[in-house]
Amino acid sequence: MSVAFRRESDEEHKEPRFELPLPAGPNLVTARGQALIDERIAALEAERPTADEARAAEIARELRYWVTRRATAILAPPPPVDEVAFGSTVTFRLNGKEQRITLVGDDEAEPAAGLVSFSAPLARAMIGAGEGELVAFNGRDDAIEILALG
Repeated sequence: MSVAFRRESDEEHKEPRFELPLPAGPNLVTARGQALIDERIAALEAERPTADEARAAEIARELRYWVTRRATAILAPPPPVDEVAFGSTVTFRLNGKEQRITLVGDDEAEPAAGLVSFSAPLARAMIGAGEGELVAFNGRDDAIEILALG
């Protein structure tokens, strides 16, 4: 029989499962972010004993990610009160619309809830700015006005 017609299993035809990618840069976390990592690990470990083989492999993959994130987590100090930094809550105006966000770690980010990763372009543009300053963003020198911190 020709090798072209021999099929040993379906496994050899599946897409490979790569590790979950780790965000570049330091793994800064807030106290809330650190607690969320611990909760995620606990939930996965609780699910593992009852999982079927396919789900168990997925759980192991996710656990490798979260255990690495816990081991590399750096609890950030409280932000300064006079400038935008990791952990700051910022009220600002962009394109005539007032918004309020908090700068958090990559794993804690949830933009719809106002939690923006410190590595996001919007956050990077504002870091270091103080209340009342105009900040360059998207090619405009005065795109963002910092209205309030805290």
